[in-house]
Amino acid sequence: MPMQMGFRWYGEGNDTIPLAYIRQIPGVSTIVWALHDKQPGEVWEIDEIQKVKDQLDPYGFNMDVVESVNVHDDIKIGLPTRDAYIDNYIQTIRNLAKFGVKVICYNFMPIFDWTRTDLFHPLPDGSTALFYEKGMIQDDPKAMADYILSNLDGQTFPGWEPERMARLDELFEAYKDVTKEKLWENLKYFLERLMPVCHETDIKMAIHQDDPPWDIFGLPRLLVDEPSIDRFLRMVDDPFNCLTLCSGSLNANPENNVASIVRKHCDRIAFAHVRNLHHYENGDFTEASHRDCDGETGILDIVKAYHDCGYEGYIRPDHGRHIFGEKCRPGYGLYDRALGIMYLWGIWDSLDKFGK
Repeated sequence: MPMQMGFRWYGEGNDTIPLAYIRQIPGVSTIVWALHDKQPGEVWEIDEIQKVKDQLDPYGFNMDVVESVNVHDDIKIGLPTRDAYIDNYIQTIRNLAKFGVKVICYNFMPIFDWTRTDLFHPLPDGSTALFYEKGMIQDDPKAMADYILSNLDGQTFPGWEPERMARLDELFEAYKDVTKEKLWENLKYFLERLMPVCHETDIKMAIHQDDPPWDIFGLPRLLVDEPSIDRFLRMVDDPFNCLTLCSGSLNANPENNVASIVRKHCDRIAFAHVRNLHHYENGDFTEASHRDCDGETGILDIVKAYHDCGYEGYIRPDHGRHIFGEKCRPGYGLYDRALGIMYLWGIWDSLDKFGK
């Protein structure tokens, strides 16, 4: 069985892309979904999940992969209230299992999820893409949050909930004593509570790497390179403690060799994001097309590594450019991600037919 191709979709009324269009992309079997109106720490209820299933069923998509069930800040900080929020997370896992969910993608980044300074940066071909200007990430997190929220046009983005962003000062104060080692301890505590229910429900927890893979605004980041991934997998050495391996997040640091990590830990990669980046000498980077030569991420080497390892897990194209005049959620248009899927299938099918 080959890799299982997914497409991230933000839900009816929250995504510009109809499921009928996604169905026309060859080889897509999984809709990567979430309940985007839920706040971190809330239980995902059966009837809410059922509504998504009812939307997917007519098109033949499975709902095997959820991205993201966000982790409440009290769990990351390690407050006494964390156990109640972990109990809620466990109930959500049990509810998701009733619908055949196999993988939960999540992250453990303090306060912010992914970080970019320009959501529609112009590229030489006339398209636009997400962009990171290193010099702009200095000492004003509120300015960055205001910029991102003002450009989402009312659409939701996990990790950028307006309700949380309105409490930035409070959140920074709450995290002030959370060192990198303390964050590691809190992540271990969280996962050790979850592993028994993961075995019970046959659901894998798949952590996404920090994006970008370095500390920002004085906040610690954990999943940043191969040694930290090694530590994470050893820390809770369980087959249900897995990775969402994101080529773009890791390759924001061009010294990270994603293909090497794939070969080393393929059996613990439950979900894969494939994204290409182009780097500038000053440390800035932009998202690029999935074509290998349009960036420096090593897309061909990465896909070959998955193929050589016999990867049968879930995979999806990650952030695409905004092309053909499409108005869409930043990074999540239809056209460039569809092109990315066909590029990934082209590599995979060629390896199937012609081998090494």
